[in-house]
Amino acid sequence: MVVKSKIILALGEDAIAMPALVNAALAANDRLKYRFALLQAARAHALHPDQNHACLRGERLACGIEAAELDSVVLGAARENGGFRIPQATALLGGICEDMQEMLAPFEGGTNLVPELQPQGLRDRFELLLADLEMPDHEVVDDSLIALLTSGRRETGDSLHLLVMDTHKALNRLQVELAAEEIDGAAVYGIDDSDRAVIKAFMAGLRRTAALKFDHPGLGTTATRSGEKLVIQNDIGTTDAHVLVVHVIGSRVSVTYTDVHLQRLLFFQGLFKGWKVDWEDARSRADQSMEDGVYHLSVGSHEGRDHEGCLRFLEYLGSRLVYLIDWNKARKQLKLFVPKGDARELLAWAADNDHGHMAFLRCGGQQMLFELLELVGRGAFRYGEALHQIVGIERARSFLQFALRICSAAMLTGRQVDLVRDELRAELIGYFRSAEQGLFDLLVEHACITVEIAACLRDGWLETDDAGFHGAMRARAARAKVWERQADEIVIRIRDAASRAQAEGIPLELVRMADDVPDELEEAAFHCSLLPGGRSAHKAMSAIATLQGLTLSATQEYVKALLAARSFKQGGAREDMQDFFESVHRVMDLERLADDALRQVRRDLLGGAIDTRELYVLDAIAANLERATDALMHSVQWLRDRMLAQSVA
Repeated sequence: MVVKSKIILALGEDAIAMPALVNAALAANDRLKYRFALLQAARAHALHPDQNHACLRGERLACGIEAAELDSVVLGAARENGGFRIPQATALLGGICEDMQEMLAPFEGGTNLVPELQPQGLRDRFELLLADLEMPDHEVVDDSLIALLTSGRRETGDSLHLLVMDTHKALNRLQVELAAEEIDGAAVYGIDDSDRAVIKAFMAGLRRTAALKFDHPGLGTTATRSGEKLVIQNDIGTTDAHVLVVHVIGSRVSVTYTDVHLQRLLFFQGLFKGWKVDWEDARSRADQSMEDGVYHLSVGSHEGRDHEGCLRFLEYLGSRLVYLIDWNKARKQLKLFVPKGDARELLAWAADNDHGHMAFLRCGGQQMLFELLELVGRGAFRYGEALHQIVGIERARSFLQFALRICSAAMLTGRQVDLVRDELRAELIGYFRSAEQGLFDLLVEHACITVEIAACLRDGWLETDDAGFHGAMRARAARAKVWERQADEIVIRIRDAASRAQAEGIPLELVRMADDVPDELEEAAFHCSLLPGGRSAHKAMSAIATLQGLTLSATQEYVKALLAARSFKQGGAREDMQDFFESVHRVMDLERLADDALRQVRRDLLGGAIDTRELYVLDAIAANLERATDALMHSVQWLRDRMLAQSVA
């Protein structure tokens, strides 16, 4: 048998009853929280009867109060004579006084187990508060009485709620001092032999992942038996309202979880997607002593198929608690780099894979990532800019998963933070290159559309007979319009992916120049559809056909230049760079030939008789084609200069 603590021995025979008193006091604490919440909910309903307010039946049953008539208190509350008529108000106040007496019982007789909390002072405070309490007249409660009972603001004076909180802290300390033994790190007392396996299962899960909190305080566990149920409590972190209480009766497990952050409560519930846990709706409680003046509570229950199933659930439950510590801090930092929904999913992923987020915070968190972004981006990115806006959402998520995993592995094995930063920097460079690759892919797709429009226009010009020329060109003009809109959509995607010029990427200037090509080709197709008499016998038609062929060849060479540039930037052979420069020079040569072809078209148009309308349309077609080749030339020249600059760098 484990030796009891010296404090237990010092208590003598009278101490035999102490564990039972503490258990009863903790049960009274649960009932008091319910009664306070019921009064507040009744007041809220009286003030706002048009809003939905819960009856708190689940909380009543969880704390062991059998009075079903209390379930109608909230809906029966109403304003009356400057106060509030609250059904069962007298019984509620009487129950509060009785429960407070029971909470103070372990400290009667001047126990010195928790001297710094001055237990005797708790009794004195209760007597002073009791003197100010007035029983309700005809169930009408004054607002000042509700404040005296439930206020959590110390600056406004003492209240029963504040007394309950301070007494609960003293009870928790007393509970630890009374622990007769320790089971795998849990302070326990008053348990049955059958409880040991249950406690061990919970602690096995807790200890499996507890290292991921590093030096952060928290996860202290106590366990005791209270009647037919085993009660396990874990303090999780340092926040007053952040507590987990587990009741185990046979193979049934009831989980009560409180938190000041509703998002973290929902995250906690989401950790059990693979288990059948029935969660009641989360309840919010007003409490000015908590962060933002409110905390949230949820109760879940799990029924194991058998005893072994119950133990497996408890082990899993224990293993999840470490992922709640500093969760909100990690969420706030991650959402600076990805949307907030993705930040929550990243934390869920880290928990599911037992990486956690504390190591990420210990390694520098957001500050570390901002510094890496600035370093990798060579000063091109502003502090706080979202990573997903730079490399895309999928790549951003993937990189942050890598960061969470590598930080966790490094901190657990004692590796230096500088080595972690080097690994993250190398990985981030890869993601930037991948993002640039995505931009290149979009630009190639855009360039291929220009080839389609140019080929459609040239083929229609050469292959259609005279009789069907007008109808065919109208159809091809409609098709060119569709392709031109697709090209515009790609440009929008590129601008979204690269919201401004980047030191390593495809700046918007190149996108702007390249987008002039499909615009001019679509305009040329439109003008072709306007030829008044169909195919003309004018000799300028031949010169325009030559110009169309040159334009098509230039678009094809532009695609080749982009593909060669992409391959070279991915680490391809030097032959890729040679192919790139050859395509660039061919585009430039074709642009000069297009200039000559345009002049020839105009000489032909002015060298013979021609209808004015036809002259206008044919000249417009030739001008569109020449401007398309001119835009292609400017695009490859710009790309050539960028490639040369990067090669030198």
